[in-house]
Amino acid sequence: MTGRTPSSPIATEAKPEKAWMLIFLAWLIAAASTLGALFFSEVMKLAPCELCWWQRIFMFPLVLILPAGLFPLDPRVVRYALPLALAGWGFAVFHWLLVLGVIPESIGPCVRGVPCSEVTFEWLGFINLPLLSVLAFSFIIALLALTHIKVSK
Repeated sequence: MTGRTPSSPIATEAKPEKAWMLIFLAWLIAAASTLGALFFSEVMKLAPCELCWWQRIFMFPLVLILPAGLFPLDPRVVRYALPLALAGWGFAVFHWLLVLGVIPESIGPCVRGVPCSEVTFEWLGFINLPLLSVLAFSFIIALLALTHIKVSK
């Protein structure tokens, strides 16, 4: 018998440490995504479509909001970051399905500029920018949900 109970100091110390790490990982993903988006548009000169802009609108603030919950640790940052991540995920999934051809191009919001259904960059024949956005938002949502679960136990 180890003597560890939910109210013991050892058990309660782990919660803030885990919450901090989860929020930090979510911030790392948001920061990498933001830098990646800026790299593709500013360095590689790939013009973002309208759906890309909407995804950026929901990703870029996460780079500022998430560290605000780290110093000092405030797990309540999840209530501000999670709605942004969920909205961005919705736009990313719509964009990805549009690129895959599941959603007809006529439904797409891109009426001027770069077409939303156009694949401007692709790795390994299937990894494109909308898929990367879906993955980034999905990981951020999972990390924020885990933070909420760990803190509320």
